[in-house]
Amino acid sequence: MSDHPRILFVCLHGAAKSVLAAADCERLAASRGLRVTADFAGTEPDADIAPKVAAALRADGVDLGGKKPRRVTREDVARADHIVAFGCDLGVPVPAGVRVDQWADVPAVSAGLPAARAAIHAHLERLLEEWRRP
Repeated sequence: MSDHPRILFVCLHGAAKSVLAAADCERLAASRGLRVTADFAGTEPDADIAPKVAAALRADGVDLGGKKPRRVTREDVARADHIVAFGCDLGVPVPAGVRVDQWADVPAVSAGLPAARAAIHAHLERLLEEWRRP
């Protein structure tokens, strides 16, 4: 892994879990002095980011810059150092050496945004702690 890891978060619709994870990953990494680039995509993308997710991120001061859900591509996967999927099959081949984690235990955002965000946060804490170790 480079000193500037690129992580790709992928969920079914690319509109909720992956969006939260990408936004929170970059913020949590920055608070630890780590530089991380995070992106999100979906295997069957919705037209827009889930309204509850967009509102929650705006309330936290996160500007999504007009980003929209999009289908995960071979190029996305090839650029990533690390991929996190939320219980979905990526649908594209993963190059050798790219770590793929499944965070299938994260509850649906539609079932409760705070619970989903807390589960994502816990996973991110563990992941970022791994990256801090020499």
